[in-house]
Amino acid sequence: MTHSEANNSLFSKTTFDDLDLPEPIRRAIDELGFSHLTRVQADVLPLSLTGRDIVAQAQTGSGKTAAYLLTIFSRILTHPRPSPPETPRALIVAPTRELAVQIASDAESLGHHAGIRTHVVFGGLDYRKQREILEQGTDLLIGTPGRLIDYHKKGSYSLRDSEMVVIDECDRLFDMGFADDLRWLLRRMPHPKDRQSMMFTATLSQRVMTLGWRQMNDPAEIVV
Repeated sequence: MTHSEANNSLFSKTTFDDLDLPEPIRRAIDELGFSHLTRVQADVLPLSLTGRDIVAQAQTGSGKTAAYLLTIFSRILTHPRPSPPETPRALIVAPTRELAVQIASDAESLGHHAGIRTHVVFGGLDYRKQREILEQGTDLLIGTPGRLIDYHKKGSYSLRDSEMVVIDECDRLFDMGFADDLRWLLRRMPHPKDRQSMMFTATLSQRVMTLGWRQMNDPAEIVV
């Protein structure tokens, strides 16, 4: 397969103009030079923007991060905050600090016109400084399971009224032994029918699907 063929197979015929996105998000997309949705974005966004739960199998580099960030930011910008500042409106759980940092960087790029407060937590950074920022309140919280649970047990934030959760690279979280931590966090959130849940994985294994059906509300299954 040539480079151009590989590139063509990544993208769909759907453009970002085909989506009903808030103006600050559309401006950021234009500045980043994006025009066409990748295949996973074209499959996910028409459903996720309506509030549908998603279980998607997609490889790294397929554009899944933008798919869920656009969903989160659209929700935040079009619905008033229903909860106090110590409750993040959306939670993204990632298996590694490298992925958490990358997600936060992408969130900064896509959300910098929107005034959305994003905070990322993981081991290895100044513990007290991360906690102080978190306690000031945030719209989007990104982190690895251990540090997320640690700060929650310290009372630094609440998930009781969070509206959205994304579990990224779910299969890797299982492989790294985070299954119980994941369930611990999800049990602190509203019932699956009272939140939007999105799960992204490289392999749709039985254990991934079991978590999906138990912790989600009739999710759409998408395989790219």
